Amino acid sequence: MESNNTLSIGTASGTLLSVMPNIVSEDILKTIILAIIGAIISFLISLLLKGLTKIKKK
Repeated sequence: MESNNTLSIGTASGTLLSVMPNIVSEDILKTIILAIIGAIISFLISLLLKGLTKIKKK
């Protein structure tokens, strides 16, 4: 089956251009901050669970 890249690119760029006016710079900053906090918490929970499993195996 032949893929139609033009249709996919057109759809993706049209969606992006229709969403762009609705995005405020404050929302982008809030998203970045929440992503950083989420990554830090996820990392810390991973370390905690790794430590707990090591203790339980002993």
